Amino acid sequence: MPTRINFRSLMKIGPVQIGTYRDRRGRSKDAAVCTADGCGWSSDYSSTTAAQLAARSHRCRVS
Repeated sequence: MPTRINFRSLMKIGPVQIGTYRDRRGRSKDAAVCTADGCGWSSDYSSTTAAQLAARSHRCRVS
């Protein structure tokens, strides 16, 4: 059974939502996820700044 991830400090930049969570080893990580239908882009980062930069530079290929 997969571990449930609880996100903290959520923010949204355009269609991309960023959230902070703790991984299985207890380290703080940031996830950036595109919320546009059909896009499917997501990525994990070690800092909030990197996740924000990725959110600002993300371009959806979905029209």
